[in-house]
Amino acid sequence: MEDHSETGQGGPEWNEQVEEPAQPMFNVPTSILVLIVLFSLVHGLRYLLSPGQDLVFLIEMAFIPIRYVDGLFSSGIAGFTSFVSYNFLHGDLTHLGINSIWMLAMGSAVAKRIGTLRFLLFSSVCGLFAALAHLVTHWGEIVPVIGASGAISGHMAAAIRFIFSVPSDRHGAGMLHGNLRAIPLKPLFQALQDGRVLAILAIWMMTNVVSGLGIISVGDENPIAWEAHIGGFVAGLLLFRVFDRSGNGGGKSGDGSEFIEDADGMDQVETNTDQGS
Repeated sequence: MEDHSETGQGGPEWNEQVEEPAQPMFNVPTSILVLIVLFSLVHGLRYLLSPGQDLVFLIEMAFIPIRYVDGLFSSGIAGFTSFVSYNFLHGDLTHLGINSIWMLAMGSAVAKRIGTLRFLLFSSVCGLFAALAHLVTHWGEIVPVIGASGAISGHMAAAIRFIFSVPSDRHGAGMLHGNLRAIPLKPLFQALQDGRVLAILAIWMMTNVVSGLGIISVGDENPIAWEAHIGGFVAGLLLFRVFDRSGNGGGKSGDGSEFIEDADGMDQVETNTDQGS
């Protein structure tokens, strides 16, 4: 009797391996790339300004606690816009590079899961709470805070809410390149029972507290705004579920419609610097 198992003429070839679509080497959401480009353009612009112009630019863009001593509505337009604009300023190329790398590492996963618009809004909210934490702990100070590390701390907090929930039958690294919306989002109380999450929380918190005590420093001219880091991190940890369009995972939206993955990473949105996030 003729054997057709290898030729496919008499039935399926059971040992045949199905080729999966090749993943791009750099699977970075457009929103992340745009933000990093904007950070770089703003930083480059400052080199074109005179020292006096740069000081005016810094005052208008940075978050400065002393603005609010006489009340929010007495702080001028910058009192409102600086809650967001301070994220786009960086002290030097090292500060810019560190924040860009951390945004690539943590922000990409969050952006792929919740989409462009929600990601940008989530980042703004984390940056807002980071600024508020700095305002409360540095009330009335004239020293400004700049940098996106508060928002990036929120990205990190959001990422640990779901990256450790990859189903045991999936390969973690491969899953993180696939449909991140299909990963279940555990309730916060349940996530905090995971030893890996607790370890990251402990290390991250200890690093920031030690930085605040001056034991670790990026430089005398750029002290770390660790309170802003904590504010952004706590906001990301507590509020991510509000922005998570995946709900409890499973790859479906709240209305039951299935998510479709696209090739763009599912895009549908003395100066204190907050370095070292």
